[in-house]
Amino acid sequence: MSSVESFGTFPLSPAPASRREAAAATTRPPEGLALEKIRPVSASGKNLPRWLRRLTGPVLLVLAWHLASVSGVLPPEVLAGPSTVISSAAALVETGEMQAAMVTSLGRALIGLAIGGTIGVTLAVLAGLFRLGEDVVDAPMQMMRTVPSVALIPLLIIWFGIGEAPKIALIALGTAFPLYLNVYAGIRNVDLSLIEAGRTLDLSRAALIRHVVLPGALPNALVGLRYSLGIAWLALVFGEQINATAGIGYLMANAREFFQTDVIVVCLVVYALLGLGVDFIVRTLERIFLAWRPSFSGT
Repeated sequence: MSSVESFGTFPLSPAPASRREAAAATTRPPEGLALEKIRPVSASGKNLPRWLRRLTGPVLLVLAWHLASVSGVLPPEVLAGPSTVISSAAALVETGEMQAAMVTSLGRALIGLAIGGTIGVTLAVLAGLFRLGEDVVDAPMQMMRTVPSVALIPLLIIWFGIGEAPKIALIALGTAFPLYLNVYAGIRNVDLSLIEAGRTLDLSRAALIRHVVLPGALPNALVGLRYSLGIAWLALVFGEQINATAGIGYLMANAREFFQTDVIVVCLVVYALLGLGVDFIVRTLERIFLAWRPSFSGT
């Protein structure tokens, strides 16, 4: 075959009629044989649901923990077994201590997140939309975000005392920077073709920001919110060590004094469940507000 008629192994000129008929005959299914659509294994109804498969890892981990505790490999003074932890959790729920501690800790985290998130988003909008705002705001924010929030605890105690204020301030400091960075990046990375389309439609600057820039930055903002929620729980653990008289951290501090590893594990599990719950809320918001994206596959 000449080089004019082919490129690599793909012929450019049509095949003779006889060869086309022969190829069609070989690919035609026999009469009476029904074609069945091939489905991937994951789509088969015989497989377990995805949520059940995702539970496999935690269940195996708890089972290994139980076996180690029962066999004596893991002594109770090092880490209490699952049965002891469950009984301790039931006792705390029965007395009402756990519910009160959860409400107190959740309130601290949400208030700190609201304050820090408001500050972070406001500064990100100023720095992202205005060149003067970027020159004034961005450099100090980049400097301050490298300072560990935990290192500021002594200053926060001096400034605000040992009440609720330093705990909430610590959470606010930790949550402001992820939201600032992600919202700022989202504003600056909005598709220029969308902005040009808005200008073509004679949108004003305010309308362009409202209908194009801010919706385009929303995916980054929700990612920043998820990061901030994770940092909020981390900062809460440290914050509740500052002379706390209520909350999950208070229960942990008392358990530490009496070497109650079961109560400590219960508090850690509650921290994890609260974080998982608020993360589920953010994922739900993503499914609601980001359903307009063609590439979104959250459902």
